[in-house]
Amino acid sequence: MNDQQYARDFWEQGYLVIENFFTDGLMDHLNQVILAHFGRNPDWEHSDDFIQKSATEVIPWFPLREGDVNFQPIEKDELLKNLTKRILGKGWESLYLMVMFSKQGTQGQAWHQDSPPENSSRFNLNRLFYTHDINMKTGGQTIVYPGSHKMGELPAGNPHEDLENQIVLSPKKGTLVIIHGHCWHRVLPIKGEYRVSANARAIPDGTPKDITDIAVYRNIRYRFSTQEVIEERQK
Repeated sequence: MNDQQYARDFWEQGYLVIENFFTDGLMDHLNQVILAHFGRNPDWEHSDDFIQKSATEVIPWFPLREGDVNFQPIEKDELLKNLTKRILGKGWESLYLMVMFSKQGTQGQAWHQDSPPENSSRFNLNRLFYTHDINMKTGGQTIVYPGSHKMGELPAGNPHEDLENQIVLSPKKGTLVIIHGHCWHRVLPIKGEYRVSANARAIPDGTPKDITDIAVYRNIRYRFSTQEVIEERQK
């Protein structure tokens, strides 16, 4: 694996896709663990106000915080650690590992940035992996806007509308997708029985641990720690 070329591609586009990064066996095992945790119809954890205004329907789980050892092979993966160091530099840190579950018929995730873009040196790194195939049949494809990690704040507007130059990603089981926290991205509506992805987030040296507390959507800014809309954005 050419980490240097991958890092160059990442910093040019704001995202990176590597297929077959994790083994099918590990992904199958983690998919079973995830389904055992959530079941097929889990309750929402975010408020109705957040779901309505953010146009985002996803249920999070933080397994490592609960001492679930099944996900330790992801955090300990040497190829992932070496690639992360190549992208972020020395002193980078793991932030947390979050599993995201979406129900059939839900709208996915609207356009957003995972951390405020005002300071270009302060951001999170999304290291997403997929425990099952994501395709047109399942729905829930990830959409990214190439180069947007260099373009500042996500413009106000329709939370789910298509943007010119957007790229639709259909990650297969075992694929690693790395997305800069300032890169504009969203998730399409869910057609299949469920949609699962997981995110082993990391941060560069010196980045505050609460960097992902405020997310930027096209119509709001939202603070997760207090569960409140802190800005209504108008087009």
